[in-house]
Amino acid sequence: MQIWKKIKPDFWDHQDIAAGPFKYLFNFRRIWSIAVFLTLGVSLIPLLTLSVAGYNLTQKSIESEMLLRTARLTSNIRRTVSFFLSERKAAMDFIVQDNTFDQLTTQARLAVILENLKRGFGGFVDLGVIDSSGRQRTYIGPYRLKGKDYSNQEWFKEGLDSNAYVSDIFLGFRQVAHMVIAIKHRLKNGSFYVLRATLDTEIFNRMLSTLVSSGQGDAFIINYEGVLQTPSIHYGNVFDKIPLKVPEYSSKTCVLQEFDPAGRLLVIGYAYIADTSCILMIVKYQREIMELWHKTRMLLGLFLAVSIVVIFVVVFGMGTYMVGKIYDADQKRVMTLHEVEYSNKMASLGRLSAGVAHEINNPLAIINEKAGLMKDMLSFNAEHPLHKKLVSLVDSVISSVERCATITRRLLNFARPSDALPVKVNVKEIIQEVLGFLQKEAEYRSISVSIFAPDDLPPVESDRGKLQEIFLNLINNSFAAMTEGGELAIMVKKRGDKGVYVTIKDNGCGISQKDIGRVFEPFFSTKRSVGGTGLGLSITYGLIQELEGTISVQSEVGKGTSFIITLPFRMKKKKGRGGEDEDFVSG
Repeated sequence: MQIWKKIKPDFWDHQDIAAGPFKYLFNFRRIWSIAVFLTLGVSLIPLLTLSVAGYNLTQKSIESEMLLRTARLTSNIRRTVSFFLSERKAAMDFIVQDNTFDQLTTQARLAVILENLKRGFGGFVDLGVIDSSGRQRTYIGPYRLKGKDYSNQEWFKEGLDSNAYVSDIFLGFRQVAHMVIAIKHRLKNGSFYVLRATLDTEIFNRMLSTLVSSGQGDAFIINYEGVLQTPSIHYGNVFDKIPLKVPEYSSKTCVLQEFDPAGRLLVIGYAYIADTSCILMIVKYQREIMELWHKTRMLLGLFLAVSIVVIFVVVFGMGTYMVGKIYDADQKRVMTLHEVEYSNKMASLGRLSAGVAHEINNPLAIINEKAGLMKDMLSFNAEHPLHKKLVSLVDSVISSVERCATITRRLLNFARPSDALPVKVNVKEIIQEVLGFLQKEAEYRSISVSIFAPDDLPPVESDRGKLQEIFLNLINNSFAAMTEGGELAIMVKKRGDKGVYVTIKDNGCGISQKDIGRVFEPFFSTKRSVGGTGLGLSITYGLIQELEGTISVQSEVGKGTSFIITLPFRMKKKKGRGGEDEDFVSG
């Protein structure tokens, strides 16, 4: 609440009681709300709309690109694996076409062929020839497999149904995970034999591990039962069954999204390798793929948040500033109207005072004339027993008439229009004239008024009417601040060759330090409860500025207030009718 009190605009709680049925035109809080929230709406709605649309479009584009890249990568690896297998099947098919059964069953010849395969193609581990009964007739390789019977082996049974067969990864007699390519060749006598080669599965492992190490996900090969044919960084080693669903067959490379058992969203690219029971799979966690986008999204969100905050600050600040300026302009308008009203009131009061003075002067003149006549008549009969008493009564009447004449002359001085040009005036005399109107109030409230001014005080060249209004406002202000029995001291002294000082000091209630800087503001008053308008000191300040003087205030709560006025001996310049500066001429 304390912070709000400090930052709350001046117009926030303003209520124009004089607005009548048009209060909505002067409801500055409403104007502020409309301006701020309309500007915020116009600024933020397009920004947020474009941000949300751009965010969704960008996210969909990135997801689409992610799926496309996964599909392209999967397709490229499938082609590589398929080419690897096709190339080796073609090489073995060439061997059976280029060699007779007798040549292939010759140990030396088979060794030469294996060596040429390793040198020309690579990836071959061993080579063997198996007859139609399933017995291995010739074998070249690192294992003792010559003479082994394969008739009950799954790969042999399945290989009999086709001319070229690529097996899954299996252990076999050697109890080592391996893959074989078997080429079935029929002999002229109706029998057949099988040329069997073992492939180095490490080639597949290295090929797929390259993808893993490059951060492009988990790449592995499974068979139709979901059993791993190559190691996986997330789902285990060879012969482990993966916890994912085996994807449906498709002749093309496909990409799908599904959740793993832990509830994480996966992007799965898969492709069935032709003429094998192998399925190539590339699995990526979508969260990891989108990590860069998430960081970019955070930066965009931060930028959007900062932008919104900046827009809020600018809109609230500019809205408050602009409405504050409108409020200030309205206050100046109201102040001007009040000043015009005050001037009209003073002018009307002056005219009324002049009329009253003239109306009173006529009967006073008759009373004075008749009283003088009565006194003259009494002088012819000095022996009348009541002569002295009657003369005394007539003198009292004449004295009262003179006093009334003095009062009416003061009223006429106040009612007289200001001169077009400044005249030389005596500041002490003007103060005494003003006090003449306030003398009865001072006596009634037992306020002691003292004037301290040197007898040789030189006159100042100024506007008599404005000086009267200045001193009347300030002395009235001092009277209002004092209780009965107060003391008012007015000191006038020379200020070198520049002018005079006038200090009006009272021992009234004083002004707090919080308010002392605002006493000359229009409509600021500490006496609202007793009818203060807040215009007296403001008008006084403006009048002193017009007279090229200055005014300052010193005050302490409970001890009193002093107003210090400086007036120049001679006002410097005034704008002439032609717009040129003219020196004042004393009248």
